[in-house]
Amino acid sequence: MQPSYNVYEDRCPTREVLDRLADKWALLILDRLRKEPVRFNQLKRDIKGISQKVLSQSLKKLERDGLLTRSVFATVPVTVEYALTDLGRSLIQTVSAFAHWAEKHMDAVLSAQSKYDEANASARN
Repeated sequence: MQPSYNVYEDRCPTREVLDRLADKWALLILDRLRKEPVRFNQLKRDIKGISQKVLSQSLKKLERDGLLTRSVFATVPVTVEYALTDLGRSLIQTVSAFAHWAEKHMDAVLSAQSKYDEANASARN
């Protein structure tokens, strides 16, 4: 019998997976891999602002969760390439929608933030 998981329970292991998927770097990595396998250095160039250390840590966590694979090629220097697994591909529609929702609605979010900040600044004075 398969265990029952409940994301609202504080000890549920789904919380760790949700935490990982809610991470901006994980979302950007998964979205970048949606069309094709990508080399480590290409990911670093494409995802502006991510450090080599954070990229490496994020990739390891996503690989551990079974969302991507890491392939090493015996070239000089060594080439490392990342690709989505079937499990990772099952997330792509959701990840892409979430990541690109922010692009589409950023003006509305910025407007709401500005209104909120103005209202709260007035209330404090």
